[in-house]
Amino acid sequence: MNDLYLRSGIFLAPFHNHDENPTLSMERDLELLEHLDRLNYHEAWIGEHHSGGFELIACPEMFIAAAAQRTRHIRLGTGVVSLPYHNPFMLADRMVQLDHMTRGRAMFGVGPGALVHDALKIGIDPSDQHRMMEESFDVVVRLMRGETVSKKTDWFNITDAQLQLRPYTRPTMELAVAAARSPSGSVLAGKYGVGMLSIGGTAPAQMERHTANWGLYEETARANGYTPNRKDWRVVGFFHIAETREQARQNMRFGVQAFANYFRDVATFPIIPPDVTDPIEWLIETGTACIGTPDDAVAYVERLMKGSGGFGVLCELAQNWADWEQTKRHYELMARFVHPHFQQSRDLLRGSYDYAVGHRADFVGRASEAIQKAIDQHAARQGNKEAAE
Repeated sequence: MNDLYLRSGIFLAPFHNHDENPTLSMERDLELLEHLDRLNYHEAWIGEHHSGGFELIACPEMFIAAAAQRTRHIRLGTGVVSLPYHNPFMLADRMVQLDHMTRGRAMFGVGPGALVHDALKIGIDPSDQHRMMEESFDVVVRLMRGETVSKKTDWFNITDAQLQLRPYTRPTMELAVAAARSPSGSVLAGKYGVGMLSIGGTAPAQMERHTANWGLYEETARANGYTPNRKDWRVVGFFHIAETREQARQNMRFGVQAFANYFRDVATFPIIPPDVTDPIEWLIETGTACIGTPDDAVAYVERLMKGSGGFGVLCELAQNWADWEQTKRHYELMARFVHPHFQQSRDLLRGSYDYAVGHRADFVGRASEAIQKAIDQHAARQGNKEAAE
């Protein structure tokens, strides 16, 4: 799939250690999106969380509205809105407003909700969340497509509902469904012919699961009259790169342990097992993350592309493993040296350079002839002028 143009993005939960100033942490997230916008990242997905003390953004729509005012090009998605937490009519209406306010840069990513304690705090049984997501998404899609919808469930009652605004993006704003460990997300995305956002890591076993989910997506999409396209498949991976492998490892000592602790103590599944004594080496050895140089990142992404058959967007998990300056440097190195490899943006430059090198002797000879000709012509004119005098 080397001919597939690979777009670049991030998945911003965000993760911030609870020993920092939360106001400044959110400001830094906005600054990060400004930085990525300048670096030509294509998109960023912002999460919704309400507890746990580590993932700070409660309303991704509000964050996106602010970020859109501070950026010019980057597309901004909810990554993801937890559908069971919201009335689907009110949510769809807010997202259409956001689509207009961003002039079509907003994307609508959805999921069931990742944190059990978020659901329990508002009286939702976690075992009902996938069912509730499917009920809500059916309403959201139909509203976005301009339909008048009536639907009653045990948690919402939509009666003759129609959005008063069409989406700014026609026929509708871009939609995506998160798919992680279970196949439910890929089936739901395929049923409605929308994008799929594969989260949960890119270690070999995880990529096998993501690839299987994509196969299920393709099968479901075709069964429902849609043509699947790999450009609509986004994969979230773990990266930190620096000029050298040693520097990358050193940078990560800033925040990787807090990240490991959060997933061990609070989140519903540990990314790094609790008995791991060196999380950096474990992430590298298991293939869970790419920690190294730009060349290492190119090789890592090539493995992902080859093993999966190709996908449309590589989303890096924004994790604050390194301090702020080294984090920004990581994204700069990705943009300068990794993304162009998968976007064919340097190919013609290299071809033009190689052609010039291969014909240099001829070009130098012709340049010398042209210069000598100009000298001779000037001398001739001077001679004629002197003769006339």
